[in-house]
Amino acid sequence: QKPILLQGHERSITQIKYNREGDLLFTVAKDPIVNVWYSVNGERLGTYNGHTGAVWCVDADWDTRHVLTGSADNSCRLWDCETGKQLALVKTSSAVRTCGFDFGGNIIMFSTDKQMGYQCFVSFFDLRDSSQIENNEPYMKIPCSDSKITSAVWGPLGEFIIAGHESGELNQFSAKSGEQLSNIKEHTKQINDIQTSRDMTMFITASKDNTAKLFDCTTLEHLKTFRTERPVNSAALSPIFDHVVLGGGQEAMDVTTTSTRIGKFEARFFHLAFEEEFGRVKGHFGPINSVAFHPDGKSYSSGGEDGYVRIHYFDPQYFEFEFEA
Repeated sequence: QKPILLQGHERSITQIKYNREGDLLFTVAKDPIVNVWYSVNGERLGTYNGHTGAVWCVDADWDTRHVLTGSADNSCRLWDCETGKQLALVKTSSAVRTCGFDFGGNIIMFSTDKQMGYQCFVSFFDLRDSSQIENNEPYMKIPCSDSKITSAVWGPLGEFIIAGHESGELNQFSAKSGEQLSNIKEHTKQINDIQTSRDMTMFITASKDNTAKLFDCTTLEHLKTFRTERPVNSAALSPIFDHVVLGGGQEAMDVTTTSTRIGKFEARFFHLAFEEEFGRVKGHFGPINSVAFHPDGKSYSSGGEDGYVRIHYFDPQYFEFEFEA
């Protein structure tokens, strides 16, 4: 089936994310533009203008009223989803790498990079207290001196966040006290992406060590491993089937040295339980940097180093095949 091609960025895509209903798709890239699209037909709804550097991360809250973005321009910004108006600006000492809303949409967290003499921090702001944003004083700030956080998500019920590090470590930080609840190291290299399952019981990590791994959200128990020959930049779990999609490829700097015909840039589908690959989808002209399943499981999207976002709707056979299996 022909994918819907979204052309709204001049530079490589850094993250794509659906809202909870799945009618909107948010895309950010290494340009200052934040785009929002209708996922059903790929029509662009609008842009959130204000950043002056590459935008690393984006998130929408539970009822899609607000959008949160973090950027290399040393800021994290809150937007009104409908009007595109900037509601809040939090200035930071270094680039904002990851960001996210908790379930109520009242508390935001974001992590900053370790660069220019500043260490990596995770900051928590309560949006109900306007003075925190105005005075740029988060109610909690957790320093991470050892290794910078490269990806982070909220855990179930918003009690803690799960953070993946440059070193391959994973840990949980309490959103109440800031203490480290647990720490494991299953990956040997940097964790590029973390995404949770629909019911928040599990999460999948994508790493530079050529694997994606499945973990239990609460205990951090390692459940499954999906192996490839190249760095995995992003991984997502299907909300309706036992399927995983991985996106990756080489490092961006190595891309020109190999022929595009070899086809290293497919989205790869694995079975969640059997850890076996059962399908690939071609299309991008470079590594895939972000993948996401639609919340209804009937389509998925991928964003690549080539600056394009592709929305793929599954064939009817895909659903029949799964039920027979």
